Amino acid sequence: MTIVRPGLEVLLDDPRPIAGKNIGLVTNQSAVTSDLRHVVDLLHRGRGWKLTTLFGPEHGIWGEAQDMAHVDHSTDPMTGLTVYSLYGASENDLAPRRELLKNLDALVIDLQDIGSRYYTFIYTMALCMRTAAEAGVQVIVLDRPNPIDGVHLEGNIREEKFSSFVGMFPLPTRHAMTAGELAQYFNKVFQLNCDLIVIPMRGWRRSMWWGDTGLPWVIPSPNMPTVSTATVYPGMCLIEGTNLSEGRGTTHPFELFGAPWLDPFKLAEKLNAIGLPGIRFRPHYFLPTFQKHAGKVCGGVELHVTNRAEFEPYRTGLWCVKVARDLNPEKFDWRRETYEFVSDRLAIDLLAGSARYRELVEDGGNIDEWVATWEEPLREFAKTREEFLLYRASDAD
Repeated sequence: MTIVRPGLEVLLDDPRPIAGKNIGLVTNQSAVTSDLRHVVDLLHRGRGWKLTTLFGPEHGIWGEAQDMAHVDHSTDPMTGLTVYSLYGASENDLAPRRELLKNLDALVIDLQDIGSRYYTFIYTMALCMRTAAEAGVQVIVLDRPNPIDGVHLEGNIREEKFSSFVGMFPLPTRHAMTAGELAQYFNKVFQLNCDLIVIPMRGWRRSMWWGDTGLPWVIPSPNMPTVSTATVYPGMCLIEGTNLSEGRGTTHPFELFGAPWLDPFKLAEKLNAIGLPGIRFRPHYFLPTFQKHAGKVCGGVELHVTNRAEFEPYRTGLWCVKVARDLNPEKFDWRRETYEFVSDRLAIDLLAGSARYRELVEDGGNIDEWVATWEEPLREFAKTREEFLLYRASDAD
């Protein structure tokens, strides 16, 4: 197997983009080389440039904080450098303050995305790009693979009304781009006006899943333990917008979902009867140790992906929520607490990027009629993104 070389390794092979510069670094625990050396240590020890400042996204620079947990500034135990949190107590804390960049020549960003519109690291990247543009600081993005391939697009395009930190830009739910490609897309289409350099990977092809890359999987966030989790996440993150458990507090978050009032056997039967491609649902009881329904036995299902090429994660998640609601409408509810700093719109609408899905569920509508309306917008998105793609579909191209 040919091992893909992430942008970090490519930069270390030819460090001219950072030579002679004072640099800041936005990263977390997953930014490693193929032999598990970490970007913080490598850039801190490197000669010919100076790493002066660290920035950590949601979950912190070492990934210890749970979802939506505010992270304070800190001192990095490895280097002694200050770590400025980009996930503080308010929406104003999601971007670096301009004065923190004033002594930098370049801001390096190395974050592992997972290929879904909700995942916040791509918006941390975009906010850093915007602030860096205002401060006159160059941004260097070190690219990494999209673990669920760079081919399959799925989902509706987020509507402007539902912009948030889980959907800052109008992307489809599964965007099939890398962080570096998205950086170029954001920079031009949404006029971030950043002096941007993307360091591409070597050896990556759009058709690759993570297992094809030869790279080790390092969890990019606490509830993304495996590539299997990332595979179902574009749909199962929708469970966050409900009072159902998405399996947080278990060893299989997002691959399990349920609630104390659900009959797992009826739930599995109803979901399997839909005939969704590439997926089977197995009845399962589980006991979350934290977050929703902590300490209570939940009836639910485990998702088993049988054919990842046919599997439609977002459509699957849409149906999961609807069927669970239809089985127990009197106990089901949408999440009504503040979600990702937003309190004036429901979490499910932010995640779906539209109120249309919630209305369909509440009115007993047909999910697949809405799914059918995505075809043309996805074609248009595919055309727009073409300019920013850095990699071929396969070695045969």
